[in-house]
Amino acid sequence: MRVTVFGATGLLGKALMQEWKHDEVIPLGSKDADIRDAGQVAAVVQRSRPEWIVLSAAYTDVDGCESNRELAFAVNCQGAVNVAHAARENGARLLFLSTDYVFDGLSTTPYESDHPRAPRSVYGRSKADAEVQLLDILPGCCIVRTSWLFGVGGKCFPDTILKLAASRQQLDVVDDQRGSPTHARDLARAIMQLCHRDASGIVHVTNAGDCSWYEFARAIVAGAGLKTIIQPTTSDKFVRPAERPKYSVLSPKSREHYGVSMPGWQETLQDYLSARI
Repeated sequence: MRVTVFGATGLLGKALMQEWKHDEVIPLGSKDADIRDAGQVAAVVQRSRPEWIVLSAAYTDVDGCESNRELAFAVNCQGAVNVAHAARENGARLLFLSTDYVFDGLSTTPYESDHPRAPRSVYGRSKADAEVQLLDILPGCCIVRTSWLFGVGGKCFPDTILKLAASRQQLDVVDDQRGSPTHARDLARAIMQLCHRDASGIVHVTNAGDCSWYEFARAIVAGAGLKTIIQPTTSDKFVRPAERPKYSVLSPKSREHYGVSMPGWQETLQDYLSARI
């Protein structure tokens, strides 16, 4: 299978390039093609002639999106539309990476893939609008929503916690936001399976289980053998430009439909910590 990956230099993109060994994979970073430029996108897709396109390129600075709305929509929405048009013109399938931020975070049970979108941030709206437009352009595309992505080789929550814990005796971490940590390696493996199984529609992919950021931080520090004390606090103590979902656990039913299994986040966190040493 021939696959073109947009966003190959990002956290997930790097994991995809490391894991995807048995197909012909063409990696594209922003220097190879700016997805905001429809002409550039059309040219690289025509040259690479992929059977599948994986679009993991995005503007993911959630707080930055609040003050850079035009950039957020130019990359996350119009950029995705440009890739979708190129995919349709070249007869390629498309897998688009989306986010738990398309939901309002007001649920108390895991979000199903057909739950109504209700984003509460610019980042979430840019991704939600992209989903709607992509399904209109390519009804058979696959939209993979994930959450709390972490991994080696990029900025992520565990990396931040470990750096802070190395120099502080105590850290305050919010305990009123709940989601599912997702290892970039495991997500990459799931994406490979979904492409090989000709997946379509919206699929939720996270590691199994859920936790609060406080519980995640405690597990990170304990797993690394550090003595830093992690104290629970509330979101109102850490006011951010973008509203965070209070609850964004994604139901596994849609990925289970395709026979894709994911390990628990505690197990995969240990893999991350071992790889980081």
